[in-house]
Amino acid sequence: MSDKTLEDRIRTAGSPVKLLRESQTGPYIYPVVPTEYSNWRDEQRAWRETAILFNQSYHMTDMYVEGPDAPKLLEKLGVNTFKNFGPEKAKQYVVCNYDGYVIGDVVLFHLEQNRFNLVGRPSVHNWVQYHAETGGYNVKLERDERTAARSDVVRKVYRYQVQGPNALPIMEKVTGKAVPDVKFFNMTNFTIAGHQVRALRHGMVGQPGFELFGPWAEGEAVRAAIIEAGHEFGLKLSGSRTYSSNTLESGWIPSPMPAIYSGEKMKAYREWLPANTYEAIASLGGSFSSGNIEDYYLTPWDLGYGMVVKFDHDFIGREALEKIAANPRRKKVTLALNSDDVLNMGMSTMFQKSERAKHFELPSSVYSTLPYDKVVKDGKVIGVSTWIGYSSNERTMLTLAIVDVDEAVPGNPVTFVWGEEGGGSSKPTVERHKQIEIRATVAPVPYAEPARSGYREN
Repeated sequence: MSDKTLEDRIRTAGSPVKLLRESQTGPYIYPVVPTEYSNWRDEQRAWRETAILFNQSYHMTDMYVEGPDAPKLLEKLGVNTFKNFGPEKAKQYVVCNYDGYVIGDVVLFHLEQNRFNLVGRPSVHNWVQYHAETGGYNVKLERDERTAARSDVVRKVYRYQVQGPNALPIMEKVTGKAVPDVKFFNMTNFTIAGHQVRALRHGMVGQPGFELFGPWAEGEAVRAAIIEAGHEFGLKLSGSRTYSSNTLESGWIPSPMPAIYSGEKMKAYREWLPANTYEAIASLGGSFSSGNIEDYYLTPWDLGYGMVVKFDHDFIGREALEKIAANPRRKKVTLALNSDDVLNMGMSTMFQKSERAKHFELPSSVYSTLPYDKVVKDGKVIGVSTWIGYSSNERTMLTLAIVDVDEAVPGNPVTFVWGEEGGGSSKPTVERHKQIEIRATVAPVPYAEPARSGYREN
């Protein structure tokens, strides 16, 4: 391949949309972890009724940022405040381009003074690395790539989550001590199987829980001890098939389009990014179709991050976001799809000789890296859906969507369009199919009441 950078690939493809729409990459993968340990229905039920153990050791990129300029670098790029953000804390860290559109979000761990770790999809890591290398910052970076981007599976640290109503009793049993009262997104330390384990108070599904991490070599012993302690509390192990569906109930949108593909100010960055990077090989899928890549860009308010944008410091995108903050146009919601339409117009076509609808994989129906389906009302596009799947707990197909503010009213009937235009793109995950329209109802986000009440409390 003669293309050496993302900018080269865009030029060769003719446009960013063509590059992404015809990418041969499938959905973001969750490697190594078995697809199911029991079955995905019971695994989903566990986070609501008992407890679930997620193995997050393989699918996220870690990047350690260390040095006297580390806080200054991260503050310059992030929309978040850094006041009172000392060691043993974490936050959902959001970075934007110069026009205030989101490049990505990760969990930022403040491990110790002037030492941080970025954990998540690599679009944020790449942006931070670019500025570290070109901005004259006195920092040292250490990347620990996700398994899909490396030749082995050995990482620097393991990463697990214990979540659900019985998470705290399990932690008490495995540590032999009462669980300390730790505030949301604050850290503490446990001893498990004789090993020191760092723990972040977290709640991916709106239930009590901890994210646990430590040296890779100690991971199996720690995991085995958690599993043993969890037997009497109904602990289930989450397979990769189940893991990608938990966000439907919690309301977090995993895959915003990185807002980097256009604009002169971003050109130097596109010329810095290699041709094989995440942003260059990601695939765009779904019924929402526009030749203008900027129609896919999202603001922090679109993603539900308006509350973390703080204008108490200077950061890239601040001026644009100050204008957006005065009048956000869209809001994140859940869409509950009409079950009759899903069955009769969608799934039933798998058993008919006539043209079929795009297949609904369960529990997650996402088939591209960047899923974008259109949401319509009275013939007008009022928003986009960015994640879709089935919740066994709710017995409903759900999507996470972003719609016009005046349409973001619980109970509002809308239409969800499923399937790509023209019979589908060339992606290997896309069979020939017809588009269908499915009735949907606007609902709160998070959809699950335990998640809503849990996040309100935190």
